[in-house]
Amino acid sequence: MADPTNHNEAGEVAPSVAEDNAPSTNEPVATDIPTANAPDPKAANPETNPNAAKEAAPPKREKPAAAKAAKKEKAPAVEDKPFVEFIQQDYLPALQKAIAQQGVQDLQVSFAKQKVPITGFNSTEEYWQVIGSWQNGLRQFNLYFPEEDIQGKKGFSCNEGKKPSTLESFLIDERKITLDLLVFGLVQRLNGQKWLGRN
Repeated sequence: MADPTNHNEAGEVAPSVAEDNAPSTNEPVATDIPTANAPDPKAANPETNPNAAKEAAPPKREKPAAAKAAKKEKAPAVEDKPFVEFIQQDYLPALQKAIAQQGVQDLQVSFAKQKVPITGFNSTEEYWQVIGSWQNGLRQFNLYFPEEDIQGKKGFSCNEGKKPSTLESFLIDERKITLDLLVFGLVQRLNGQKWLGRN
């Protein structure tokens, strides 16, 4: 079998791929010829070359689980403290300060578990109470917590120099009780008695 003749050896000119695909013109024409002169997408400037590869973002480092948990967890609210601790450490000082701002300078406040001092209230049970008095005991109020929970039932009584005769419910329409609301509610109730400020 005879060797095929090379076009160059035969003196013939082989048809050029370039001639077939890129006819000579004065204007640039797009072709489907692959080129080795294309810019390296990694080296090209992405601002001027839309084919340039975008820089890969550095891999995200995962934070330790403990750091994630600490960041997401909020500090517990003061209202979440145990009942007695909340009343003694947060409520009594806040109440004392709020009533002093209303012009009462000789307020005495205490927190005790005792029987309800209402005339005709015959119960042997003792309830936690915030007890406040001023003007040498002439004006006195009691805030009752029968359920030992600030979110539970609460009662209020007040008197001027004698035993209180009425026990009223206190902040019964509120869905969530906060420190500020407990302070505000009691100050408003005492102001309603005309015991505060210029009253």
